[in-house]
Amino acid sequence: MSKTSNLSIWGWGGLGVVLFLITFGPFAIFYLAFYILCFIVLMMTKSLTFIKKVNCSFLFHVLEEIKSESRPIKIDRRLTGSSIIDEPLQQVIQFALRDYIQYWYYTLSDDETFLLEIRQTVQNALVEFSTRSKEVDWQPYFTTRLVDDFATHLRVFRKAQERLNEREDPKQRDAPEELLDSFFEAEVEMERKICRDVVCMSRKDEEGYLRDLCEVLLYLLLPPGDFHNKNMRYFLREVLARGVLLPLINQLSDPDYINQFVIWMIHDSSCNYEAFLNILKLTDKAAELEAVKDKVLEELQYLRSLDTGGDDINFIKNQINSLLFVKKVCETRIQRLQSGKEVDALKLAANFGKLCVIPLEHIIVHNIALQFFMDYMQHMGGQAILFFWLTVEGYRVTAQQQLEVLQSSQRDGKRQSSQTTKGLLRSAALGVYDQYLSEKASPRVEVDKAAVTRLAQKLNKEDPTPEIFDEIQKKVYDMMLRDERFYPSFKQHPLYVRMLAELDMLKEPSYRGSDDGDGESFNGSPTGSINLSLDDLSSGSVDESVQLHAFISDTGACNDHGKTYALYTLTIVRKTSDGSEYIWKTYRRYSDFHDFHMRITEQFESLGPILKLPGKKTFNNMDREFLEKRKKDLNAYLQLLLNPEMVKACPMLIPYVYDFLENKAYSKGKGDFARKMDTFVNPLRSSMRNVSNAVKSLPDSLAEGVSKVSADMGRMSEKLGQDIKQSIFKVPPLIAKSDIDPEHCRVSAQLDDNVDDNIPLRVMLLLMDEVFDLKERNQWLRRNIKNLLQQLIKATSGDTINRKIVDHVDYMTSPEQVSDYVKRFRDSYWPNGILAETPPRRDKSLRMRTRVAAKTTLLGTMPDELKHIIGAETTRKGILRVFDMFQHQPLNRRLACVFLEGFLETLFPQYKFPELFVKLYSRSPRVLRYSQKLRSLHKR
Repeated sequence: MSKTSNLSIWGWGGLGVVLFLITFGPFAIFYLAFYILCFIVLMMTKSLTFIKKVNCSFLFHVLEEIKSESRPIKIDRRLTGSSIIDEPLQQVIQFALRDYIQYWYYTLSDDETFLLEIRQTVQNALVEFSTRSKEVDWQPYFTTRLVDDFATHLRVFRKAQERLNEREDPKQRDAPEELLDSFFEAEVEMERKICRDVVCMSRKDEEGYLRDLCEVLLYLLLPPGDFHNKNMRYFLREVLARGVLLPLINQLSDPDYINQFVIWMIHDSSCNYEAFLNILKLTDKAAELEAVKDKVLEELQYLRSLDTGGDDINFIKNQINSLLFVKKVCETRIQRLQSGKEVDALKLAANFGKLCVIPLEHIIVHNIALQFFMDYMQHMGGQAILFFWLTVEGYRVTAQQQLEVLQSSQRDGKRQSSQTTKGLLRSAALGVYDQYLSEKASPRVEVDKAAVTRLAQKLNKEDPTPEIFDEIQKKVYDMMLRDERFYPSFKQHPLYVRMLAELDMLKEPSYRGSDDGDGESFNGSPTGSINLSLDDLSSGSVDESVQLHAFISDTGACNDHGKTYALYTLTIVRKTSDGSEYIWKTYRRYSDFHDFHMRITEQFESLGPILKLPGKKTFNNMDREFLEKRKKDLNAYLQLLLNPEMVKACPMLIPYVYDFLENKAYSKGKGDFARKMDTFVNPLRSSMRNVSNAVKSLPDSLAEGVSKVSADMGRMSEKLGQDIKQSIFKVPPLIAKSDIDPEHCRVSAQLDDNVDDNIPLRVMLLLMDEVFDLKERNQWLRRNIKNLLQQLIKATSGDTINRKIVDHVDYMTSPEQVSDYVKRFRDSYWPNGILAETPPRRDKSLRMRTRVAAKTTLLGTMPDELKHIIGAETTRKGILRVFDMFQHQPLNRRLACVFLEGFLETLFPQYKFPELFVKLYSRSPRVLRYSQKLRSLHKR
């Protein structure tokens, strides 16, 4: 059956093919194949066209969607929550992206998506930073941590200087490399696990340190997704480390920039000529002197080229003489430095200078002078005598106060037992007697035994009075005054010379010259002298027929570096016997009259009751009516001074008068010493009277004071002597709680045992201790400095001083101030919106002159009151030590790193930044050597 069906299929198929061939011919099959092929090609072409249209429309739609998504979206520009801060901060971000990323990124791609992501990441970091900053209490940082970092840095620098000074080789003492090496050795001894030498002295290591630190900051500030994006993180790290932090540290650590900043900060302060000359005489840098000398020569050449006449010529001569004087000072100092014969100015004064004599009665009531006399008496074994005198003085003050309180209470009708007060006074007096005069006293004051016996009888039979020790105290004073071992020998001791230096009473040798090579001379006066001096008159050989008249013709006000004072124009008329008349003018201040008066009344005591100088006036002394009255009084003074009868009675007065009236800058000379002595024994002394302030405690109120002082009187006798004894020895004032030497730990480690919680007092004592090295002074001085500071704080602000400091810290961190900081940063790095170019390094001569100007400005800002408290020499050394510290760029970089560390530890207190810094600084070989040294010491 199947075979039959297959045959039928093939049969019918074959029949169809035969019929097709018969009908269309043998080539019909080729035409059919061709037609089918053409149909297929046509259909494929139309299909591709349709598909292409459909695909293009779809792709275009997809691309449009992509482009719409890549358009810049609106970014929230709020960063800190304060618009006045956000606006300049956004500009800083824009400028940083433009100058550090966009300039190279656009050469690779036009797609701004990457830039957008970076900007968004930076903003997220700033928002997080702002949030953390608002949560931090910045008062402890600004009032304690910042001051502690600076004071500790200064302590390490001082120790490094001390180590260098102990070396015998002068070249090693003056080498900057040796100072840096000594500094970082002292640092590792203090920090133990940290030494920043590698970071501060190696540019490569510093960049690595900043990269590591920035990466940690990005980890804390960025969202996890942004931080784990390596490309983004590396870009931000490099920009922050090398584009922000490194240039900032470079600028802030540049000594020349710091010097310019110091001058700018205190440009309104007085910069006097005396401070300038002191700097020239004290500097040990020949380059500074050469730079000043070159500038002086340049100014001299300019002044000599001027074609002037009349009054201008006198002014120019004054300037030339001043410049010649400065030139002579520079040349003399340079010659000393180059010859290697530089000697201690104090030794020079002790051997060749005529020393001022200060009476013992002034020494023992002045804090600065007393501390040197204490040191000397301790050296000579006579400290018990001085202690006794001081203790008795303290007893007298306290006893007088107790009796005054008792009398006041009785007048007011209040009950106060006189027997109780007298019993307490007797107990205190017996304590003084037992401690210094009894047989068991050690050491015992050896005085007249009869006087001691009489004192013992009075103590047993009579009520003690404040004057009960007066007889023996006077004998002790006479012993200190006349015994060759004490005051007479003290005046010949180096400690006496140093005391004079601290009191600014050392007479310095004057510089004098005669010829500068150009026929011009100067007389040693800093302001020069117009050649109108009368040599025949000033020598004292005066012709009696010569008449001299002087009067004040005009009064004016002058302003010198912010200080206003009155200036009086003196017109002097000299008539000779031949009828010739000479008239000239000179200018004097009231202080010149005062010094002149003190000079002549000291030389001619008989003039004191006759000549009366108008008194000083502290307030409203520039009032017009007051100046006219003073002018009238000074004219009367001059008329009496130049009265022929006065001249006839005191012929030796004539040279002094002519020296004062000569047309030149008045040289105070001896009057300068008199003026300083006047200050030395004036109200400042009484306000700081050492013994009184050291032992008395003014009652808070009268009622409370009676019970308070009465309760303390039982312990007073022991306290009086022990406090004075303990205060004389030179021990560190701030005792650390550990067994570590206080000099080998941070300053803040000793704050708890320092003073009370009064912030300003703590900060001021902290700074004064380190800047002026007061820890090396005896504690008597430190105690009085503390008392004075407490009095000043209470007198100026009372109990509101803490509130004022808190308010000031709040002001420093207020949005307005922060906005100002950001604007300053923006304008400094991008002035007028353009990235600032690195300024060229200034030439050495200009940098040296800037150093001199900065030192002069710093020294000139120190108030005289500070010199009276801690001493002029100590003040100068402290200020110059701070200045020298800032002249070493590696040390400045170290200080910048320390400030940055303190800032980050305050900003992120919950993180272990101290341990992190230990790891970052562990690359220092000094840390490894010190650790090995400690291990070897422990094994022993």
